[in-house]
This record gives sequence, structure tokens and C-alpha cells, in this order.
Amino acid sequence: MDLLDFEQTELYFDEPLVSEAAQLVEMAAVNYGNDEAELMLLRANLVAPQHLQVLVALYRYYFYQHRLDDALLVAESALAVTAKRLDFPAAWSFLREANIGAGVIRSMGLVRFYLLALKATAYIHLRLGNFVTGVTMLEKLVELDAHDRIGAAALLAIAQDYQAEHFELKGAAHG
Repeated sequence: MDLLDFEQTELYFDEPLVSEAAQLVEMAAVNYGNDEAELMLLRANLVAPQHLQVLVALYRYYFYQHRLDDALLVAESALAVTAKRLDFPAAWSFLREANIGAGVIRSMGLVRFYLLALKATAYIHLRLGNFVTGVTMLEKLVELDAHDRIGAAALLAIAQDYQAEHFELKGAAHG
């Protein structure tokens, strides 16, 4: 299974979105620098709850506004929505290769989206200083993606190096 094979794969943004929500997302993009943009995205989320296009737009808004706690909540919501659609375990930590294989039969695009959302969630945890959670999530990704198509191995190596250096310096300061 090649997670980078995009042939005949429906992607999250190919799914129909009700016109009101689509308009709100578009208006939020136009009004990005204004406070109204967030309200438009939140309204879009009320109109089309659990729609991945809306969740991605909301995630990006919070991420690029450096509101990482809010971005984390949206990323976790996207994981939960996608896990339910793929019949994955509710907790990412229980995900196994067999789940991925069964998920690919349902939708390769959603499996790829889930794994990328897991990587994004791990990255936010790292940025927030939640190193154990972030590293554990990346280790799970590396375990599930043996060919590193999602690109978690490099991020994991950087996080582990930082963690080792940080704790090494901290230990040296106390010793």
C-alpha cells in the first residue's frame, strides 16, 4: 500500500459541502485578517458539523494565528471524525496495521488524511511542550507507515534529538 498513490482517490475536499458552509469558508478566507473570519468559520462548523473541509479551514486559521491550543482541539476533532468514518479505534494509540488495511478498503484518501492529521496533532503537542505525547504519536506513525510516506520519521528524529539535548542539559545543570 502506497500512501502517496493519489490515483482514483477521493480527497477530503472532494466531498460535497452545503453551499452556506462553503460560502462562509470562502468569506473567512477573504476576511482572514479580520476578527469576523473566526466567526464565519465557527458558523460554517455549525452549518456543516464534522465536515473535514470546515475543520481543516478552522485548524489552519487557528494554526496560522498561533493559537495552538485551539488548533489542537480542532485537530483532535478531525481525528475523531475520521476515525469514526474509517471504523478506527477512538484512541489513536490503539491503531494497528490491520486497521489501516481495513481503512484503505473504505477510503485511501481518508486514511491518508487521518495519518496527516495525527502528524499535525503530534507537531502541535511538540510546539506546546507536550513532548511525551508528541513523540509517542510520531512513534505510532512511524510504526504504521513503514515506508515513511507521511514523513513522520524526520520529525520524530528532530523531536527525540531536542528532547535528549534538553533533558541532558537539564540534568547537567542539576549535577
